[in-house]
Amino acid sequence: MPALPRRLTLLTNATLPDGSVVDVELDDDTVCTVCPAGTGRPATAHLPGASLDLDGFLLLTAPAEPHAHLDKALSWDLINPPMGDLGLAIASWKDYSCVMTVESIADRAREAALLMLRQGTTAVRSHVDMLTGDDPLRGVHALCQVRDELAGLMDIELVALAGWNTMDSTIEQALDLGVELVGGAPHLAPEPHDDLGRLLAIAERRDVGVDIHTDEGLSGEPTIIEFARIVRDWPATRTVSAGHCVRLGTLEPDALQAVITEVLASDIGIISLPITNLYLQGRQHAVSTPRGLTALRALLDSGVRVGAGADNVRDPFNPVGRSDALETASLLVTAGHLTLDEAYAAVSTGARSVMSLPLAGVEVGARAELLAVRGATLSDVVANASADRFVIHAGSLVAQSRVTYEVAAPSTAPLTRREVML
Repeated sequence: MPALPRRLTLLTNATLPDGSVVDVELDDDTVCTVCPAGTGRPATAHLPGASLDLDGFLLLTAPAEPHAHLDKALSWDLINPPMGDLGLAIASWKDYSCVMTVESIADRAREAALLMLRQGTTAVRSHVDMLTGDDPLRGVHALCQVRDELAGLMDIELVALAGWNTMDSTIEQALDLGVELVGGAPHLAPEPHDDLGRLLAIAERRDVGVDIHTDEGLSGEPTIIEFARIVRDWPATRTVSAGHCVRLGTLEPDALQAVITEVLASDIGIISLPITNLYLQGRQHAVSTPRGLTALRALLDSGVRVGAGADNVRDPFNPVGRSDALETASLLVTAGHLTLDEAYAAVSTGARSVMSLPLAGVEVGARAELLAVRGATLSDVVANASADRFVIHAGSLVAQSRVTYEVAAPSTAPLTRREVML
């Protein structure tokens, strides 16, 4: 079988979440036909391995990761930071970042990105810190390098994550180097609204989008209303999204509705990040600990565009994580009380929407960004997260995993009910 990546023209015997079994024809990076299994045209003869049999697999829109930190990823064991405190996590990361090189950042970022690709994520938006010291753009150089190395295998978009004391010129230099969006965490600044206005002004001046860490706390005055009002008249082509937004999850209904009205009027995409926010938020509440999640149900029911991601993976802000969107979907079901369909949509079509990516999935005319996971139903796939997977990016097979299991057989036949009673 040809090595990866491998161009595909036909997927056969794929099960969809509605239970139908189909063949899917691909034309380059686009889905051109979805038809009952057995009726698809044979794969192009001159392309060896152009057909992929997906019997026993559920075929889904490939996940997208709308909020990663590839420059921080997989650094937990290197730093050995204190657990469970956002302030200490920030301090330990800043201390460690002083000794990082472009090469060491790139090595971890590459490994983290390929872990996500192996699990099925074909598009990633990663924030990258504007560091302290003589070379604050080390992370930018590293992630631009990794983005270029992995072009053709996955899409990576970068956000300049600027602290309140980051100079405007440093943000501008990051954009000059190829970073696509402006980001920051204004709620951590001494004057949150001033820092928010500064970041948005830079983005408007450069005509680039923004993805802002927003209201990442269970209390305090929300900044998202000001955010929404400033970007209200921005062009529709300019990406505007807000990550975390956990304060929305603790607002009273009337206050929450006022926020949602502003968010809808500005069409801000909201990004929920359950694994990291559930880990970090609420530790000061010894009883009835609140969920560190945004107001998922109210946002979805109101028609707000909602995506979800993993945020930090095995770094000072979160010691765990499998780099698997199915883990995020599972948390959205258990902690966020979303349905299975809503949860998977948040990590796939919803994530792609807030990232301003083209429509993808098993739909004629959609981009061929697909994930096939061994399983019969969506509940089976989300619950068991089989590692048996095929990952398709832009019509090419870019990753595949095969798992074998061997379990010892019971030594005796099971007892009958009568034997147990005796």
